Amino acid sequence: MTKRFSTRKKTILAITATLAFTGIFFITYSILQNRENPDMTAAFIEEHMRNDNGTLATYLKPAPSERPDIVAGREALSESLGLWMQYAILSGDQARFDESVQLLTTYFLHQNKETYIWWKLRPDGRSDVTTNALGDDLRILDALLKASRLWDNNESYLPLAKRIGSTLQASSQTKGYLVDYHDFERNESPAVLSLVYADISALREMKQIGILSSQDYARYQDLLFHMPNDDVFYPKTFQIGSGQYEYDTSVNLIDQLIVGIHLAEMNHPPRELISFLKEEFQQNGQLVGRYHRETRKPDAAYESPAVYALAIILALKTDDLPWAQQLYDRMTQFRGQDPAYPGGYVFDGNTHAFDNLFPLLAEAMLKNTAR
Repeated sequence: MTKRFSTRKKTILAITATLAFTGIFFITYSILQNRENPDMTAAFIEEHMRNDNGTLATYLKPAPSERPDIVAGREALSESLGLWMQYAILSGDQARFDESVQLLTTYFLHQNKETYIWWKLRPDGRSDVTTNALGDDLRILDALLKASRLWDNNESYLPLAKRIGSTLQASSQTKGYLVDYHDFERNESPAVLSLVYADISALREMKQIGILSSQDYARYQDLLFHMPNDDVFYPKTFQIGSGQYEYDTSVNLIDQLIVGIHLAEMNHPPRELISFLKEEFQQNGQLVGRYHRETRKPDAAYESPAVYALAIILALKTDDLPWAQQLYDRMTQFRGQDPAYPGGYVFDGNTHAFDNLFPLLAEAMLKNTAR
């Protein structure tokens, strides 16, 4: 009798422990699922960052636009569209890509005398600007040209890319260099090229199909290859008139990382920048959004998911998977913190599109690398 009772008691305790463990497991799983499933971020964007016309809102919260040269609230950017198109390429989703092309041609594309892309739209799809943004244009061109090879069943990608590229070549150049933007109403361009816009991947794609000459492509390679650095950071702009590179006193890490990615794509990895980032992360457990160029000290307190995402992409471009994984673990700690927006990088009820789109790209690249 005592032995039977002892056996029964052990069985009950074992079942109780199993149920308790199972409960803990499912709670833990639901928490981790929110962090480790990149599709949740795409679902968040689809559900919460879409305007009624399908364009991607820049911010989660609506806000009135006070100046046409500054984005606000649910206004849509060509930057977001380009990143979304790149995500469709990485995830092999032609339906999503074609939907993006439809948004491009319906809302973003000015097609009267010249075919150029408005850099910003109102939430209803109308534009109050008459300028493009070079970096966004090149990102969209890059996606169109890659899609034309990936999905050769659609013959519209290449002609569209050629029209956009031809306009850039004809209207947005100063002394042989593409410039940050062109005002098509005033027919004016600045004599400056932000180095973050020297998108070597897109320029290479343009060269391969003849939009850009080999000589012009080599000019951008030289621009980046011979760019100075201060043993860590890179300049912000290239002043075309004087031929001088200029630095910012307060360095935006997003800019630095994108320039570093361009260099890595030229097989010229930014070793000093990477060493600095690794040391910062090891010592402080984080990367902040801005650093003082001379002191190398943080010049801001905030952490940005986009910073971690771009650092992951740079790590993958330099074949440093362990470093990419460390950065990924930190980045995803910021996802799903607001239970009202699972999968989103939402803080205080608001978020910026690129703080979700760049992480989405980084996760897709990490997933493809691990295959």
